[in-house]
Amino acid sequence: MTRAAASARGLFRATGKAAHPVLTGIADGVGVYDDAPARETDDFYPTPPEPTRALLAAERARLRDFGTVWEPAAGDGAMVREMQAVGLTVAASDLVDRGCGAVIRSFYHYGRAEAPARALVTNPPFKECNTGDWIRHAMGVLALDYMALLLPMGWPAAASRAGLWAEFTPARMYLMRWRVDFTGKGAPPMVNAWFVWDRAHEGPCHMLMMDKADARQGQLFGGGACER
Repeated sequence: MTRAAASARGLFRATGKAAHPVLTGIADGVGVYDDAPARETDDFYPTPPEPTRALLAAERARLRDFGTVWEPAAGDGAMVREMQAVGLTVAASDLVDRGCGAVIRSFYHYGRAEAPARALVTNPPFKECNTGDWIRHAMGVLALDYMALLLPMGWPAAASRAGLWAEFTPARMYLMRWRVDFTGKGAPPMVNAWFVWDRAHEGPCHMLMMDKADARQGQLFGGGACER
């Protein structure tokens, strides 16, 4: 721990306030934080409504091109409910039963003919996206037509994922201009983005901006392109 971090810890102890995690480095494109809490079992972090609503404001017209949208890490159904609220039909599955009526089955146990939809939207297990396993299964084995994943903004920055990015380049990246509080404990350390793979897209990945006020999404998009 640096001297500055140690001083900050002492100050928080003296005032009785909880210390916020301090960024100490970057590993695999994701921030490493001092005093960061241990990750939840199965990487389960319920998604607050704002990220899903913002994505739907941007991508709902495209999602309606598919009869059904698949949520394969449905958890407690947080994202399923948001998609259903805008009239989308959702097929929910998960590795663990968390009470939302999802089919209990590993994402990796689905083959191409068994996938319940050609479009997928989820907040996936980060560690499986860091290894590339999730993306390779979805876009390679299942050959999905569309996939939107909620990931840390720095996810593509790791040199180890250069080949994965080149092979499966997203169509769009929506950078969130707010920090998503997955734990409900305040002071979220990460900036997140939606990464969208879409076989109907041609050309490089376009970087767009996304605001927490989802009703204003049409006014807020802008930006250039992410070249391979």
